[in-house]
Formats: sequence, structure tokens, C-alpha cells
Amino acid sequence: MKQILAEILTIGDEILYGQIIDTNAQWISAELDQLGVRVVRKTTVGDQREAILTAFAEAEKRADMVIITGGLGPTNDDLTMPMLAEYFNSEIVLNESVLNHVKNFFERRGRQFTELNKRQALVPKVAQVLHNELGTAPGTWYERNGKVFVSLPGVPHEMKNLMKQLVLPKLSRHFQTPVIYHKLIKTVGIGESFLADIIKDWEANLPEHISLAYLPSVGQVKLRLTAVGENKQQLVEEVGQQVERLLPLAGEFIYGYDETSLEEAVGQLLKTKSKTIALAESCSGGYAQHKLTTVAGSSNYFQGGVVPYHNQFKMQILGVRQETLEAYGAVSEACVKEMAEGVRKLFNADIGAASSGIAGPGGGTDEKPIGTVWIAFADGEKTITKKLQLTQNRLLNIELTEIAILNLVRKSLNQ
Repeated sequence: MKQILAEILTIGDEILYGQIIDTNAQWISAELDQLGVRVVRKTTVGDQREAILTAFAEAEKRADMVIITGGLGPTNDDLTMPMLAEYFNSEIVLNESVLNHVKNFFERRGRQFTELNKRQALVPKVAQVLHNELGTAPGTWYERNGKVFVSLPGVPHEMKNLMKQLVLPKLSRHFQTPVIYHKLIKTVGIGESFLADIIKDWEANLPEHISLAYLPSVGQVKLRLTAVGENKQQLVEEVGQQVERLLPLAGEFIYGYDETSLEEAVGQLLKTKSKTIALAESCSGGYAQHKLTTVAGSSNYFQGGVVPYHNQFKMQILGVRQETLEAYGAVSEACVKEMAEGVRKLFNADIGAASSGIAGPGGGTDEKPIGTVWIAFADGEKTITKKLQLTQNRLLNIELTEIAILNLVRKSLNQ
């Protein structure tokens, strides 16, 4: 079965200037992927005639379908409709159906209908109009030489409604598409190159219709398996078999699949083992606590936490000994152990976890440079510590520390 290719074209100076973030292209990509369509390029152009016409021509060469958003307003700088008319050698006509809709749209809201608003009803004669029930700018559909162009408003909720109600069903009828199935395998605690090395033989033996992509992010690496075929259930089973073969190689680093976040995985593990947790965070400023409590139902396992930023509160609240701070300092294995043990007792939790470090950009020394962080896990029977040597970036260090704390909890609970 032929793979159907798509290009997403966003029109608007405001996107190029960074005044508006283009969330439409990402959403459209995900929807087309579910349809079995492969997006080969996303292009953004400004409100200039030559740029738009060139983008149309280049997209038509590359793709079977071109999805366009933006540039459909009634003002002179909105060029999408006249450029589509020029590109498809069509005159622009007043569409009575769109005109009536626009008039009613304004009347229902008690607003005056003007000659400027009337321009929303001017569409290329060759276009099939896609009725926009949530706004005044209509969508349009064009066909030529087996290719399809679709123009949609840039307003996200209008675009999404048109896509769901009209465009996606129409595309699925027009094109015969293969089934595409994705499986995300989420890992933590291992870098991309190290992960690639330990699974290289498994990767080399993947079936031809199943491909692997590495998707690194802060502190984590996602593996995306993509299977292409005609039977979804068969693809799901085949990908599942590949995941089972991966587990003996990288299972210790895998915390979840698809939409599961690290905090959700840790929370589920705590619930499964009927354990509660409390946290004491110094350099990470309570960020791990924040992440844990974004999960619905976290009150079942999260007891509470503190952010003892200054040493006096490490002593007063958590019972860290003054001798420990004088001998080793706050950024030390000894201090973070006492913090984890202290917060566990303070909140009567099964587990205590803690962090203490130098987030930066100041405060570093030759002995303890910026990015030096200690974390700890305590459960009343054992206390596990780990030293991190992170970056020069404060916000990145906070996020990496949060990930490391949650991963330490995950690994310790799995031992």
C-alpha cells in the first residue's frame, strides 16, 4: 500500500516573529499520524505573495496532501484565499452560504455586520467550502492531479473542529492509507549513546516494517517503535513481542510506556507496594514534591515535604546535626542522609527522600563546583545516597535533580 505523504503549511508573520507559538502544526501532525499519513515537512511562511506561492508549489511536489492554516482573516494582510485562487487559476466569488453564515454569526452575538466582514465570504470558485460553525473564516478543499490542498483557519479551536468534523473523515475517504502504530518506551538514568550501545543487536534485528527512533529529553530517553502495515491488532502484537525482547537488555531503565510520566510511574509503584513518602528538598526547591502532587490520587502515598533552604531549618525541622554541617557542609552525603531520615520520621512516612546541592550560577568551589548535588533515599532499614555532577544552568539542575530523586525512589523500591 502506498504511503500517503503530507506537508503542513502555516501562514502568518506573527508565527515567524515568534509572537504566537504554532501549536496547530503539532496537533495536525498527531491527527494525520493516527490516520496513517506521514508528515514529511512543516513549513512556515510570512504574509508575502511570492513566499506563499513558492511554498504551495514546493509542497505540492513533495506531498500528496497539503494542510494550510492561517491567513484567512478579512484584512488586506490575510493572503491565503487570494493566493489559493491565483495558484489554482480560479476567480474569487461570493459564496452565499458562507455570507449567510457570517451574517448570522454576527447577529447572534449582537454585533454589526460590515463590508469588511463580507470579505470572509469571498472564496475561490474551484474550492469546496468547509463550513466553519465556530467562526467566520471558512475552510476550503482543492483537488488537482491527485493532490489535495486544505485551507483552515488559524484559530486553534476552529481549526480542530473543522479537522475532526469534516477534514479527517474526508481525507480518510479520499486516500487509502496504511495503519501506523507507535509505541513509546520511556527510560531514565541512562544516556542516549549508552542505551543505543546495549540494545544495538536488538535494534539491528527489528523486522523491516518496524522502525526505531531515539527521542532524548532532559534526563530521559524515549524509544519510539513505529510499525506500518494493514492490520492494527497484528502490529500491536508484533510490537509487544519486540518490547518483551527489549526488557532483558534495558528493563532496569524502563519506567513506563506511551503517556506515562516518571511521577506517575513512581506513584503507581508506591501504591502497589503500599508505601508512603515524604521529601526534603534544598537545591531542588520542592520541585519533586510538585511533580509528585500533579498526579491525581497522590494523597494516597505522598505524606508531605519541606524545603529547608537554610541550614538552621535543616537542623530545626529535620534534625540534621550541627556537627554534620560543620564537618561536611550542607552539600554532602552525610547531610543528605540525615535529611532523608529526618523527613521520613517527621511525616511518619515509609520512605524519605532528600536533595542538597549547588544549583548555581554562584556558590561553587573547587571542591564542590556548581552542579554538585547529593540525593538520598531512606526507608528505615537502609539509606541509599547518590552524588550528581550536573551543569552550570540553575533551572536545568533543578529539573535534573527532581528526575534523579524520583528515579532513585523507583530503583530503590524495585530492589
